[in-house]
Amino acid sequence: MRRSILVITAMLGLAGFGADFIAHAQTQPAPGMPVAPAPGTSAQPAPGMPMMQGAPPQMQQMHRQMMQGGAAPAAQAPGTSNPHDHSAATPGAASAGTLGIQAANERMHRDMAITFTGNADRDFAASMIPHHQGAIDMARVVLAHGADPALRELAQGVIRDQEREIVQLRDILTRLPER
Repeated sequence: MRRSILVITAMLGLAGFGADFIAHAQTQPAPGMPVAPAPGTSAQPAPGMPMMQGAPPQMQQMHRQMMQGGAAPAAQAPGTSNPHDHSAATPGAASAGTLGIQAANERMHRDMAITFTGNADRDFAASMIPHHQGAIDMARVVLAHGADPALRELAQGVIRDQEREIVQLRDILTRLPER
């Protein structure tokens, strides 16, 4: 829980929500416990979100957006609706290598959007498989288009190690409970 708060706090801090969230998170009892509303907020929970009772309005809005499948506002790059869409940063005449890395990156982020089970072990393993595959795909682009000997050697190691870890993660998933 504490780790989740730190990660979310870091993300929210980028959008100026950090102080409100820290104050909210540090003063909230365990789920289901009664809470007093935070100063300047509604005493009623946000519709469909009893856990957000007393949360600052920005937190309630962000939670609604995230629960509807949208990204948190702090995670979005300025001017984009998808935090992982880096196409605006790609030069007009991008090289085949750049386009390959970009395609691998987009595929990796898309494939990492798993349905979470509530089982941290299963969710971690299921998330890491596409993450590792993305690293492998990017490393293959470097081998096809890169020139730096140190990076080419690193890419070979990434492919070798990540392929081995994908096999290991898949084996672990076969023995983990579904939830």
